[in-house]
Amino acid sequence: MSDSSGWQFWIDRGGTFTDVVARRPDGTTLTHKLLSENPRRYRDAAIQGIRDVVGAAPDDPLPADLIDIVKMGTTVATNALLERQGEPTLLVTTAGFADALRIGYQARPDIFAIDIVLPEMLHTRTLEVRERVAADGTVIVPLDEDAARAGLVEARDAGFDSVAIVLMHGYRHTRHEERLGVIARELGFSQVSVSHEVSPLMKLVSRGDTTVVDAYLSPILSRYVDQVDTSLRPGGTGPRLMFMQSNGGLTDAFRFRGKDALLSGPAGGVVGMVATAAQAGFDRLLGFDMGGTSTDVSHYAGELERTHETTVAGVRVRAPMILIHTVAAGGGSVLHFDGARMRVGPDSAGADPGPACYGNGGPLAITDCNVLLGRVRPEFFPRVFGPAGDSPLDATRSRAGFEELSVEVTRATGGRRTPEDLAEGFLAIAVDNMANAIKKISVQRGYDINTYTLVCFGGAGGQHACMVADRLGVRRIHIHPHAGVLSALGIGLADVREVRDRAVEQTLDDNALVALEPHWAEVSASASEVVVSQGINSGDVRVVRRLALRYAGSDTAFYVEAGSEAELVDRFEEVHRARFGFVSPEKQIIIESLQVEAIGAAARAEIASPVPTTSGPPLGTLPAFVAGEWREIPFLARERLSAGSPVTGPAVIVESTATTVVDPGWTATITDIGDMILDRVEAPVHEASVGTEVDPVQLEIFNNLFMNIAEQMGLVLENTAASVNIKERLDFSCAVFDPSGDLIANAPHMPVHLG
Repeated sequence: MSDSSGWQFWIDRGGTFTDVVARRPDGTTLTHKLLSENPRRYRDAAIQGIRDVVGAAPDDPLPADLIDIVKMGTTVATNALLERQGEPTLLVTTAGFADALRIGYQARPDIFAIDIVLPEMLHTRTLEVRERVAADGTVIVPLDEDAARAGLVEARDAGFDSVAIVLMHGYRHTRHEERLGVIARELGFSQVSVSHEVSPLMKLVSRGDTTVVDAYLSPILSRYVDQVDTSLRPGGTGPRLMFMQSNGGLTDAFRFRGKDALLSGPAGGVVGMVATAAQAGFDRLLGFDMGGTSTDVSHYAGELERTHETTVAGVRVRAPMILIHTVAAGGGSVLHFDGARMRVGPDSAGADPGPACYGNGGPLAITDCNVLLGRVRPEFFPRVFGPAGDSPLDATRSRAGFEELSVEVTRATGGRRTPEDLAEGFLAIAVDNMANAIKKISVQRGYDINTYTLVCFGGAGGQHACMVADRLGVRRIHIHPHAGVLSALGIGLADVREVRDRAVEQTLDDNALVALEPHWAEVSASASEVVVSQGINSGDVRVVRRLALRYAGSDTAFYVEAGSEAELVDRFEEVHRARFGFVSPEKQIIIESLQVEAIGAAARAEIASPVPTTSGPPLGTLPAFVAGEWREIPFLARERLSAGSPVTGPAVIVESTATTVVDPGWTATITDIGDMILDRVEAPVHEASVGTEVDPVQLEIFNNLFMNIAEQMGLVLENTAASVNIKERLDFSCAVFDPSGDLIANAPHMPVHLG
């Protein structure tokens, strides 16, 4: 993509804040942050962010002729899925399979629930059509087009405008699905999602769920794209508009689909993490992205890690996504006390009303903990709060809330709990939740993280970085100058990507590999054509070929780079042994599918920041609650820190989009390119042993710890077992007991320990 001569805007519209990185025509960048929801001031935060940066008045049109490109990540699709606010959708499927998606895989996520609440289906009506194709392509029942057309007409008359077509074996034998798609478009359905186009792989349930998700969310996305496009290009001409996909690549706004939008913003964070950490010289990374609503964690050891099937908001989605684990622990996570235990989340105060300190009548949240403890100061924070969106954080509301909670906790437990004790306790619980999430995507998958760098970003990440690193035993933290808006920066640095899959289902041998050659050529050409159509020179397009391989009789496939038969066997056995601890040379290896990824390299932007030659004076020495007591500690402006001079904790480093707390035993040093590296220089002080009195903080931390141990036991058993019942049906149970045999924690497996 060629260098631009106008403004570029890279925008991440998150759940609480919208982050904007603007690249001026001279190549320098500036950042801006505003609330994602502020209906009293603006309709859309992304457009308002552009207005704020270019100085356009509320009623004036945007200066589209000065803007080259707008790249965005958005939570619009994710929020619509979470809130079940998508488009009313008709599911068209083979007669006899109307309930296949509701039945699913019979998994019970909460095995101890007495009242089983089935996940709400996304589609609101089902049309069964008479047709049936066998697995080998034999037509058992011809497609009854007249009946199908009549059913579609009836649904159209009832107001349905979105249809998902999912037929038995339609992923491979596509004629019936193609014909139904043609009929639906003839009848005027504006959104027609056909399974062999959306998710052309076997497994009816996950293929069906993905197709329904696409039909359910794509119209919502289309309306949002149209809304942004109208504001950007009211006359139909103006800047190019692109959106970030879950797979870590950009695509043209009008090619953006519901199934590819669920991790749009967080994927940008991972891309930004990898690009900025590589520039700093780090290549083994733990991503810690803490925003207002949630925390996203990721692992990187040389290549972007992807998952090809995941569950989002109770719905199975099969589409390539960057492997990101999300926990409900963000700056807006609500604090709870149930009479015995203190808990954090999973509910969030969001952007409106937001935490108590936002001044809109919201509940106590994690941000209030940091405000009460003096780690976040209203005078150094953006003035975007209150009813008019122009007030500072309100520390008095945070203190009032904690004083009220202190009385309640003291009364319930019999032990005096000061507001500061409670705030520290809630932070400890949140940090524990976030550290356990990072372990799930690293330690549990066999990685030794002692030599890794914790890459901290997101608006709230720096406030907790040292505590999370101490929980993990990691001794180095990397914080980029744009860490507070790194997801937006990553969206700007992302390549254009197009991923295409095609089912194969053949035994791996030389004949099968030869037979794949025309398929490789066809899929590679179509994927590359899509990338070139988005402004990439054909010579800058790189094509990556992968095969999904599995053992015969198993349904766990691994993607490996294409090659000769011997190379494929070696690569498959290497990843299988790493994940499961064994290989089975006597078993046949099946080629489940092929995958082509066309990558169009984006123009690289300069992302280093200027560093002063000498450090300026601190912003002040102010009170903060550190290690159980109030102390006067320095507050420093990051832009005033010179390279190479370490700041010894405790200290707080303030910048326009983030706050970094340097805990005791840590130092922070600015590098020549403006990055901040935190190093653990003293061994952590271990907490005193726990007594026998009931402590609502330790109760929650140990509850999480024991459950985490039981879950890790199950993961090891699942990964190392050769039994299909254990590995794929999870027919086992892991639990932790006390010395007298009483059950402490039972992981969510088969509940054989309940007796």
